[in-house]
Amino acid sequence: MQFDIRRFDIYRKVPKDLTQPTLTGACISIFSVLFILFLFLSELSLFITHDVVSELTVEDPVKHSEKIPVFINLTLPNLNCKYLGLDIQDDMGRHEVGFQDNTQKFEVNGGSGCRMESHFLINKVPGNFHVSTHSAESQPDNPDMTHIIHKVRFGMDLQEGKDVSGSFNPLEGLDKTKSQAIATHDYIVKIVPSVYEDSRGNLRYPYQYTFSYRDVVQYGHGGRMMPAIWFRYDLSPITVRYKEKRKPFYTFLTTVCAIVGGTFTVAGILDSCIFTAAEVFRKLEIGKLS
Repeated sequence: MQFDIRRFDIYRKVPKDLTQPTLTGACISIFSVLFILFLFLSELSLFITHDVVSELTVEDPVKHSEKIPVFINLTLPNLNCKYLGLDIQDDMGRHEVGFQDNTQKFEVNGGSGCRMESHFLINKVPGNFHVSTHSAESQPDNPDMTHIIHKVRFGMDLQEGKDVSGSFNPLEGLDKTKSQAIATHDYIVKIVPSVYEDSRGNLRYPYQYTFSYRDVVQYGHGGRMMPAIWFRYDLSPITVRYKEKRKPFYTFLTTVCAIVGGTFTVAGILDSCIFTAAEVFRKLEIGKLS
């Protein structure tokens, strides 16, 4: 007796002349295919999208560097550029008045105001940097430190398109032009080290920060003190780590198989129930007429 491997076929085929197409079955089939296509595209979109998970650790994420890059960009609409300067101080003894490197100033409001931006490095110790008139050759009669902050960034800039919930630039767009002209503005900043690792293992260090604010007119022994915009910072020992993750392919494949198989199974049961009910109803109608 010759062995026939076709005996192992668990998907036996039914001859077409033994099947009966119906309008209901066609509608259910079309709906099932559209439903499967919708779920497949939704699952594909989730598969190609990265999930970002976060965790908290107690560590220094940038052990190879003792410095943190800072970028500041703000506009003082009522103070000429010739009076403005950037001063940097910290607990390691650093004291720079009128920092010039990587600093640019642009006149606004016809020269009566100034937009200043600067890149610089700070040590990983508590300190401050402030925008003031301390380094000017002559002091203005009525210094006006009202301002608009465009950006204050610590660490690397987070790449565009990265959907990460965090406090990377909470000072952006802060408008203090309605404050007292002679007031000193004090921002108390708490810096939180952060690490972002993409799906390829590339690392970026976009530090986050929170802040509190106060403005006050300061007086000393010689009378009213010159106003300034202070950013006093301290570092948190907590590091936030973000990591991109993608679902494994086998998970995507399993889900697609479940979608296709489950939809066709439920659609087959529904079609069978409707067909059986229709046949019973038809027989009852024939019984009434006979």
